Amino acid sequence: MPRSILFEISRILNTGLDMETLSICVRLCEQGINPEALSSVIKELRKATEALKFFYFIFEVWEPELSTIYKAAENMTS
Repeated sequence: MPRSILFEISRILNTGLDMETLSICVRLCEQGINPEALSSVIKELRKATEALKFFYFIFEVWEPELSTIYKAAENMTS
């Protein structure tokens, strides 16, 4: 099935996956990765990402000076 059709189905189902991520997931499944396990991993990664966003928000509100230092250090390692 063409990737564009899979992406449209993904969009209709509101998966939140972009074309690149969807393509990676499809390739992993084609290589034998369990789709349900892959789905669980993606859900856990999303939860962790949201928790980090919340952490950064709290960090900026309560420690704005440290937040600036942390971001500068983070940019140096990226």
